[in-house]
Amino acid sequence: MSSSIDKIHVPGWVADFRAFIMRGNVIDLAVGVIIGAAFTEIVSSLVKNIFNPLIGIAIGGIDFSNMYVTLKGPATQTLAEAQKVGAVTINYGLFLNAVIQFLIAAFVVFWIVRLISRLAMKKPVEAAPAAPPREQVLLEEIRDILAKKS
Repeated sequence: MSSSIDKIHVPGWVADFRAFIMRGNVIDLAVGVIIGAAFTEIVSSLVKNIFNPLIGIAIGGIDFSNMYVTLKGPATQTLAEAQKVGAVTINYGLFLNAVIQFLIAAFVVFWIVRLISRLAMKKPVEAAPAAPPREQVLLEEIRDILAKKS
């Protein structure tokens, strides 16, 4: 007895898609995206919680996240207040945060790639050549003895 599932025609592209998904490089890419997302969170926290306060102090206590221009709506003290009242704003401070995050991420990736490249380029230490087989040593000794006799 055949079931109705057996009668469903599965297009050829479904098998191709399944084969594509199960290829190793696609799985590696998926793992990379997941790790990249976690890395983004770390860099975001590093920029927001460490670098921005330090940069803010260095340039006079300015908080980048509150740097914005109001295009339409009431003037407010903070970006959060402007967004709360529905003002239209250009949030250039948040853009600066994104640029800083990108630069930090690029810098870290540069050093990671550089480290991996150096590790990959190191030549393995060559082992001392193996001792010749006993037969070869004996033949060399016989040769040396015969050379001395003549």
